[in-house]
Amino acid sequence: MDIKRVEEALRGVIHPVKEQDVISLNMIEDIKTEGGVIKFKLVFPSPDPLSSSVKKSCEKAILDAFPGENPVIRIMELVRERKITKRLNLELGQEQIADVGHIIAVSSTKGGVGKSTVAVNLAVALAREGFRVGLADADVYGPSVPKMTATEGEMPMVDNTSGQEIIVPVEKFGIKWMSIGYFVQPGQPLIWRGPMASNALKQMVLQVKWGELDFLLIDLPPGTGDIHISVVQDIPISGAIVVTTPQEVALADVEKGMNMFKNKDISKPVIGVVENMSWFTPAELPENKYYIFGKGGGQKLSEKFGIPLLAQIPIVLSIRENGDNGTPAAMKEGEGREAFRALAGKIIEIYR
Repeated sequence: MDIKRVEEALRGVIHPVKEQDVISLNMIEDIKTEGGVIKFKLVFPSPDPLSSSVKKSCEKAILDAFPGENPVIRIMELVRERKITKRLNLELGQEQIADVGHIIAVSSTKGGVGKSTVAVNLAVALAREGFRVGLADADVYGPSVPKMTATEGEMPMVDNTSGQEIIVPVEKFGIKWMSIGYFVQPGQPLIWRGPMASNALKQMVLQVKWGELDFLLIDLPPGTGDIHISVVQDIPISGAIVVTTPQEVALADVEKGMNMFKNKDISKPVIGVVENMSWFTPAELPENKYYIFGKGGGQKLSEKFGIPLLAQIPIVLSIRENGDNGTPAAMKEGEGREAFRALAGKIIEIYR
């Protein structure tokens, strides 16, 4: 099926109030045709009571344009109330992030606290609220984003129309994803020294065709080494989220990361703490909370450094299962989805 035919069909869909077609109003994005499936985003600049009517008109126009072919039509409706501000005073090599509103690092000095789970689900939750979102998987030694989004078999394209090779990110769930994991075989170890890893990371962020984004999340690897310093010094991040679990051993490590961001040579704001694995509630006992890893660790960290506790994410079996099967928990109904939606709401409040 030809994308141009889809566009022509949609030019016949007139918004009943604005009296222009949805193509001219820039309400249609990312048209894709795969076999007998036609997919695109229908974007409204603000909540629109006529959204359902416009969507039905789009569906009818496409069906009329492909008589006898009976295409499957999948339309993602989005509301984008915010407008990003173009970045000023960019350094040479930062052109690809010129139209990114806010760059947020998701960090934790200690491994195993679920930092990537938080990053991926936060990205999905922000996108479901109608924002343009990208995520750069900066964990060059242990990239997990391809697995958690079921995009392991994807190979990003390269755009060289500008005379420079720019990587085109993978798109899924309405989000742009980039990871070193797309360029290596599963199980292949990356035996890199610090400078090589740092350069690879910068390439994963600064040499990617992000386009217009409201939020770009950077999923940092554990630790406070060369890679982290490279990110916070060479990439204009707006702030960092620190992920921890409640137990004391995790807090001791996470404090090092907090102090890294506060270092005078780095001086980047930590916008808040996310406490992951806060408690466990069995499905059969929904009123019970079992504090397996201790209690109140995130609150202690928040009070010590004077930053907000943004969220407490419970241990929910579906979060782990959905991460393993490539469908983030924030996509599905349940306690996990609500926790990440609340976290996204806090981030939106901070940067609104």
